[in-house]
Amino acid sequence: MPLAPHLLRDPADVGRAREARRRRRWWRMAAVLGPVAVWLWVRIALGDPVGPLRLPAVDPLYAMAGLFFLLLIGVLVAQFAVGGRSPHVTYRPEQIDVRMADVKGLAPVKEDVERSLDLFLAAATFRRDMGGTPRRGLLFEGAPGTGKTHMAKAMAAEAGVPFLYVSGTSFQSMYYGATARRIRSYFAALRKAARAEGGAIGFIEEIDAIATTRSGLPMTAATSSASVLSCGGLEGLPSAVERAVPGPAATGVTRSAAVTEGVGGVVNELLVQMQSFDEPTGWQKVRGRLTDAVNLLLPSHRQLRRPRTEPVEVLLIAATNRADALDPALLRPGRFDRRLVFDLPDRAGRRELVDHFLARKSHEPELDDPERRDALAGITAGYSPVRIEHLLDEALVGAVRRGAPAMSWRDLEHARLVTEVGLGQPVAYTAHETALIATHEAGHAVVAHLLAPHRRLEVLTIVKRGGALGMLAHGDVEDVYTRSRAELTALVRIAMGGQVAEEMCFGDVSTGPSGDLHYATGVAAQMVGAAGMAGTLVSFAAMEPGALGGGLVSRVLADPEGRRMVEELLQTQRQAVRGLLAEHRHLVEALRDALVERHELVGHEITDVLAAAARPVPTVGG
Repeated sequence: MPLAPHLLRDPADVGRAREARRRRRWWRMAAVLGPVAVWLWVRIALGDPVGPLRLPAVDPLYAMAGLFFLLLIGVLVAQFAVGGRSPHVTYRPEQIDVRMADVKGLAPVKEDVERSLDLFLAAATFRRDMGGTPRRGLLFEGAPGTGKTHMAKAMAAEAGVPFLYVSGTSFQSMYYGATARRIRSYFAALRKAARAEGGAIGFIEEIDAIATTRSGLPMTAATSSASVLSCGGLEGLPSAVERAVPGPAATGVTRSAAVTEGVGGVVNELLVQMQSFDEPTGWQKVRGRLTDAVNLLLPSHRQLRRPRTEPVEVLLIAATNRADALDPALLRPGRFDRRLVFDLPDRAGRRELVDHFLARKSHEPELDDPERRDALAGITAGYSPVRIEHLLDEALVGAVRRGAPAMSWRDLEHARLVTEVGLGQPVAYTAHETALIATHEAGHAVVAHLLAPHRRLEVLTIVKRGGALGMLAHGDVEDVYTRSRAELTALVRIAMGGQVAEEMCFGDVSTGPSGDLHYATGVAAQMVGAAGMAGTLVSFAAMEPGALGGGLVSRVLADPEGRRMVEELLQTQRQAVRGLLAEHRHLVEALRDALVERHELVGHEITDVLAAAARPVPTVGG
């Protein structure tokens, strides 16, 4: 029978196999318990029922000594057995509260996942009628919180098969050989569950803990001799959030697999076990040995047939956010047949997630407005699904604090500010510092308002948060993946707006613009050294790492000509900002006064002040 293009999930091969195995278990139980039950009934009918078991008398001294040695042997055996047992947790389908319909914001990978699920459920038909090899392994790659574990659970629940969850770190042990034994035990449990239920799905979280590249092998998962030209996006550009004082630099942490027997032995064991799904059972091995022994005594034309090993319907899923560190042998077909990348959701995906989460969380009617939800999807660019849900939970916390039963838009804006920047810290600024910081942030906002109408002014504040004395947060109205020269120039000018406003209103500059200059220098270096936007087509990103640390900015600034072009670009944009703010000084002063009075402006409050200040003053009597 030919296989339909879209494999139906019910009925499916997995379900039929599970029902057949259930019936066989009943027949085996009847075969074992039936004779015992008949024998007991016969004894009762003859008037000779089975009496209680009589134990022989034993000297207590011998009994104590025997129990001691039995206990000692039991401890040693238990220590060995526990050290090598599988650390997984098995979830039944009815224990999982998520289905594929609950997976939102992952449209690019969801279709491929559903196709893999269909092939898993109809693997026998696909193998028998079409001669295909079903997928046995899927690798989910993506940033934390992008829904990898969520998707795997939904697949197991949708398939109606056991879900064997395990973390990569739980395989590790301080005892030599215990890590490999735990891996073998896990795959044995996976095969056993699949034979008992017609199929099983295994999930290894953070597989990079046990599957990093072995020594002597290249780090990259795949190499190609072909030249590839790609259109670069925004990777490497600084964030669009301006701060008066830069925060501390982040530090990286290197992880490694802490296994006593070494990375090579663990990875080798994992590679072998991923090829063991069709391994015969213990009883089939015994029957095979007996058959071989008998066949040694039989002529060739009377040889007995060895027991046939039926394929086990197993789907192994692994998740990682460091796929480039995995051993290349894991990524070949036959092991992880499919590599799915879980990217951060786009605007449509975020809107789908917002609708899904708000359907289960208490909110005010204003958040049912489609425009509000579109705006929420817009301001959460770069958010993962988990981060979006966390933002809504923080908004609910804000509602509880103010005694409201549901979150409002204002709660969401405050929650986003807290989660992205930090809690506001009460600081007693002097009158001069208050005016200076307010003028600085007003300069940023006015330049952004005049030169970048495609950007959304989100928060303007002089409340100290984290390492920032004040801040302008602004973002793109729509999701963008490339920047034009005009857009990058506008970002540099926005960064220069604070220093120019200070100089224009106070005749001097403070230490506040240090973070702005750091940001502007980074954007200018990208324009000069990577994007070919400043009179040179030489890519500094293609050069060998320089003496200043190897980063692109260091390479550009280490080159005299590159440094000259960066300096020239920054000076030119600073002069342009000086002329712009001199012409619109009244807007800077209006925003400064509003900040001094209210300390923080959010969303439309910023543009309302600018719009009011831009209105012509009506003449009296005329």
